[in-house]
Amino acid sequence: MAEKRFEPYRAYREYPVEEMKQRADDFFMEMIRRRSVRQFSDRPVPVEVIKGCIRTAATAPSGANLQPWTFVAVSDPEVKKEIHEAAEAIEREFYAGEATQQWVDALGHLGTTCHKPFLLSAPYLIVVFAQRHGYGRDGKKQKHYYVHESVGIATGMLITALHHAGLATLTYTPSKMGFLSGVLSRPSNEKPYMIVVTGYPEDGAEVPVLQKKSLEEAAVFI
Repeated sequence: MAEKRFEPYRAYREYPVEEMKQRADDFFMEMIRRRSVRQFSDRPVPVEVIKGCIRTAATAPSGANLQPWTFVAVSDPEVKKEIHEAAEAIEREFYAGEATQQWVDALGHLGTTCHKPFLLSAPYLIVVFAQRHGYGRDGKKQKHYYVHESVGIATGMLITALHHAGLATLTYTPSKMGFLSGVLSRPSNEKPYMIVVTGYPEDGAEVPVLQKKSLEEAAVFI
């Protein structure tokens, strides 16, 4: 018998129009509270929460449904220390000469420096890897499609899930991320994409005053 390729879409749930509007507004109010945090408490986070959020991220749409991502959740203090030391070495080079003054100036209002203590204090560093290609069940190399777009969507869903669960997050991308492959023993077909730092914000944590684009600035309706 041929493998079943399609099935009825029974999971879809429709809401009355007024409820749809309310749900959209409520979710906006939930997400507008989300902020990138750089001051994390070392309070432990149950691994079940992290697993649940990664499980959500892994439901993201992807090119040909090939799901070209790997999420490595790092809580081991020694591994975090190794990541911290390598990242800060790269950051020192970046701020000392590799960064253009324009880029440094653009970062200025965020208060970023070459020091990244959150890599040590946050209970979890979720390192997202993009799979350049995969392997089929027969072991043969399998091309992946729209990798960057697919992993970007999944990472956005991860950040949303972590916020929804009650955790703070920070997206961190060192200028050179290749060291993460070695530290985390990832295969050559995987490329580091981003570190999603997550945990509880430190007591008294501060965030920069920012202004987000309005709907009129961000969208065009035709």
